[in-house]
Amino acid sequence: MITTERHGPVVLVVLDRPEARNALTGEMIASLGSALADADADPDVAAVVLTGRDPAFCAGLDLTDLVRTYDDVAAAPRGGGASGDAPVVNRGLTPDTSTPVIGAVNGPAVTGGLELALGCDFLIASERATFADTHARVGVLPAGGMTIRLPQLIGVNRARQMSLTGDFVDAATACAWGLVNEVVAHDDLLPRALELARSVAESDPATVAELRAMYVALAHRGDDESYRDEARWSRRWMKERFDPAAFRARRDGIIARGSSQQ
Repeated sequence: MITTERHGPVVLVVLDRPEARNALTGEMIASLGSALADADADPDVAAVVLTGRDPAFCAGLDLTDLVRTYDDVAAAPRGGGASGDAPVVNRGLTPDTSTPVIGAVNGPAVTGGLELALGCDFLIASERATFADTHARVGVLPAGGMTIRLPQLIGVNRARQMSLTGDFVDAATACAWGLVNEVVAHDDLLPRALELARSVAESDPATVAELRAMYVALAHRGDDESYRDEARWSRRWMKERFDPAAFRARRDGIIARGSSQQ
């Protein structure tokens, strides 16, 4: 089950099957895709926070539902949200949307649950969070972005260690390795994630969406051409979308807010 809550410009999406440690069924994956697509289609939504109902973030795919889950994901049509079926999965277990998704990892994120977390823009973790890739231990191979996103975040050797051993990594280690950005007290997790989401909401949504697209296209590259691509992308944006008056207003507001915090 997937539940949602509205917090101003932020949508909180909750994996809500605590009796099964939020293990994902095919129906849940489809519902999650629809919830994220609905948020993406709403012009008043600036960010999404994704979390699990305690005690876990997500235990992975429900093994009793495994075959049907993969069939459902593979068969998911394009489009979705309020207009119909769940969107096709383009980035791991999360659909390709333009709205930032902040993962609030409240407990264990295991295998498919870790892949789901890896599909978020960045992660904030509770002190109770743990992370593991147990694909090898249960005899299946990842299909939700594990071998792509995990080495991008923590390096290929640490990613291999997690995947080949199946051992759990605690929140502090995950933060030191770069898997999560912050570790906070458990009761502070959602307030902190919502605070960050509201910070995202203070920026122009079109610019945020374009900036995210740049990260998706360029962050994994380091070649000389990637720098030229970034510069060309920026020039095209400035030519087509830049508004000097809006820029000055936002700049002055940022400076005023920064001065008041000193």
